[in-house]
Amino acid sequence: MGRGVEWAVHSCVNMAWTPAGEAVNSARLAEYYKLPGPYLNKQLQALVRAGILDSVSGPRGGFHLARRPESVTVLDIVLALEGPDPVFRCDGILAGVPDADTEQNFVRTCLISQAMRQAELAWRQALARQTIAGIADSMERRFPEDKEKAVRYLVPGT
Repeated sequence: MGRGVEWAVHSCVNMAWTPAGEAVNSARLAEYYKLPGPYLNKQLQALVRAGILDSVSGPRGGFHLARRPESVTVLDIVLALEGPDPVFRCDGILAGVPDADTEQNFVRTCLISQAMRQAELAWRQALARQTIAGIADSMERRFPEDKEKAVRYLVPGT
């Protein structure tokens, strides 16, 4: 999984904290986390294409959540950035062993492939249960100063 997923989740949490109607400038966000601006912007644009963020033009432009933070899951972000393909791809190498049953679908019957698919399903289900709102709320309870500091930096004048 690429680093952009971590960056995007943090960015979405920050956007969940910002006042309604305020956009977060991607350059300021990159500066806040000391990230490469063009690469972060690329991740945020992917979230726009997925309907997770909206892009706002103009001098006070930037990005904000397109949906309520309760309806944005970590899995939504992962799929938007990494795509829907499974992480593990069984190549069916058992079909190449001597005397293999050429009629068998080894991708389906291989116990290693099954174990990996079950693990991925559990991983996806866990990410689907984690919303941006839930993470933002937990962070705010545990580290209340982080929200204040982020909003003050990312939305000057608030």
